[in-house]
Amino acid sequence: MSIQPLLETMDKLQEAHEALLVLARDKTQVIVKNEINQLNIIVNKESKWIRTIAEANQQRIQDIGSYLISRGYNPNPKVTISDLIKVIFKAEEKQALTGAQQKLLVTIKEIKDCNNLNQQLIEQSLSFINYTIDLVLGAPEDDVVYQNPNQQAHGTKRSGIFDTKA
Repeated sequence: MSIQPLLETMDKLQEAHEALLVLARDKTQVIVKNEINQLNIIVNKESKWIRTIAEANQQRIQDIGSYLISRGYNPNPKVTISDLIKVIFKAEEKQALTGAQQKLLVTIKEIKDCNNLNQQLIEQSLSFINYTIDLVLGAPEDDVVYQNPNQQAHGTKRSGIFDTKA
């Protein structure tokens, strides 16, 4: 048995990850522009690609198992592409699989980097929102670290621009 089915599955994984990368980059622009509806659309598209990746990953595990069986090894779902590369003897198959693996790893790293940037942008946005709320409503007056449990807790008092008692 050849590794061709596994290479085809790796191509499907690569295609799905590239689509996720495009969505992650689009998400960055949407976050910067504060387009919430567009962000929801992107998140739904990401969910579909993630399901596709999960299915392709299951197929990858099956392809590796089939290849191992054809070579007289016991199939193990924990065998990775790196482990399989060590077992392959044909140089062209080893090179093709290594190339597919490296290409996928680069794409996954780019997705991680883009998602880290998106996470930082969202955290900065939330910090700005909290800062704005504190400016408008005022910071909580009673920053009590400890309160006697027998005392009745009163809501946090804020002295902001708006009179909330009116």
